[in-house]
Amino acid sequence: MTHSENLTLVCEQCHTSAHIPSLAHRQRAVCPVCNHTLVSHRNNSSENMIAYSFSAIVLLLLSLSFNFLTFKASGQKHSIDLPSGIAVLIQQDYLSLAIVTGLATILLPGMVLMGILWLSLAQYRNHRPSYLPRILQMVTTLMPWSMAEIFLVGTLVSLIKVTELADVAIGLSFYAFIGFSTFTALCIAQFDTIKCAMWLAEGVPPKPKQLSEQQAHVSIQRTWALLLTACILYIPANVLPIMHTELFGQQTPNTIIGGVISLWQTGSYPVAIVILVASVVVPVAKIVILCWLNYSVQQQKTNSKQLRIKYYRITEAIGRWSMIDVFVVAVLVALIQMGSTLSIHPGQAAIAFCAVVFVTMIAAMTFDSRLIWQQWKQEK
Repeated sequence: MTHSENLTLVCEQCHTSAHIPSLAHRQRAVCPVCNHTLVSHRNNSSENMIAYSFSAIVLLLLSLSFNFLTFKASGQKHSIDLPSGIAVLIQQDYLSLAIVTGLATILLPGMVLMGILWLSLAQYRNHRPSYLPRILQMVTTLMPWSMAEIFLVGTLVSLIKVTELADVAIGLSFYAFIGFSTFTALCIAQFDTIKCAMWLAEGVPPKPKQLSEQQAHVSIQRTWALLLTACILYIPANVLPIMHTELFGQQTPNTIIGGVISLWQTGSYPVAIVILVASVVVPVAKIVILCWLNYSVQQQKTNSKQLRIKYYRITEAIGRWSMIDVFVVAVLVALIQMGSTLSIHPGQAAIAFCAVVFVTMIAAMTFDSRLIWQQWKQEK
């Protein structure tokens, strides 16, 4: 890593200034107070990012071009590719679920990959056009909403559910999507936004954001409002059916908990545990933890700082994985459409639960972790 010996970075999570020495390959500098990664270094990082992002984009295009899954039951067959699967959701009058699935699994990951590829090519050529900071901002904003790997896990869970009903054949696009998800995860994991921002500023570290008492009040109040909204939405998400199964003209509603119980009774214990953790334990735990964190900073608690920042990072990391159940519904609805013989339709709880996930993600983003470490109220 090339920088001056006097480089000092301010931690974005606790606002501590730290001197950064020269880093060797695969080394990272961490905050001495909260252990947040400040910056990392890899040799030939630009070349690696170009290879990862380009490979992921090619595999994304391939995953859109061929058959994804084929469902066979009662002498009938139904095949889908990714675009036609989204079209089925639209035909079922569930435009909102189609938009969420298309954005989170195809469009937003594609935009992130294109942005990273553009930035990496510019860094490789050492060319800094004026629009690059906007591309970096776009990539940083969209990264949390790129959920290709979560959709892949949701598809695998769907396959386990479907194999109990009939035969399922995997198409070429499915394997291409596995490669796309893998390279996308590698690309996002290795992309260092701070290092890229410093390169754009020709070695100048980003300016730390100031924290005033007014900003602290706004952060706390917004977080409370979002958490209250998530609690309200969580009620219909669990009470209403998340999908309806139509078998020979008779519809059976399935709630989230009902689906977990059904999977457990049929012996699909691993899948039942995955759905239970992702759809019940994680959302509730995230709301409880964020309420505790927000209350602690509002009251300016000074104890358990390391524990609180640890739980905050956990909520940031796992919250988006609750989308597994939403993607399971999207895949099943798109795949199983055989009229009155056997069909699956989305329920009202799908969008309510999706909203819970999104609102809690925004609440975690709104919560200012610097409040854990700083006394923000001015002494009167």
